[in-house]
Amino acid sequence: MSDDHDSTEPGLDAHRCENGHLSHPGHARCPDCGAPQTETVDLAERTGEVVTWTTSTATPPGVREPNHLAIVEFEVDGEAVRALGQLTTADGIEIGAAVDPVYCAELRAPDAGIREPESQRWDGYRFEPA
Repeated sequence: MSDDHDSTEPGLDAHRCENGHLSHPGHARCPDCGAPQTETVDLAERTGEVVTWTTSTATPPGVREPNHLAIVEFEVDGEAVRALGQLTTADGIEIGAAVDPVYCAELRAPDAGIREPESQRWDGYRFEPA
């Protein structure tokens, strides 16, 4: 992946507790040991590996159909952390495939939900084949 991550884009943050455990998304307390999470690690510039993936053809309002989803594992300082997200394509995707996070301004259409668009975020990351 290129090193041109735009600093105005939000990070794809994993969180580390004082005992070194990583989780994504972050929590006030570590899901493994209950210690406070004290550090963030941006996964946006790292390459991950597909653990499993699927295609959903019955998606929520405003989400593209079909929607390809994957659980992706990243290694950070010898610790593994997993993230769930959309894939940019299903072409070439298989278990063990290398993928890179790609920022997307709209993961779903803001006008398709039942909540006010201003009340939630619409951006995030998808994973594309590396």
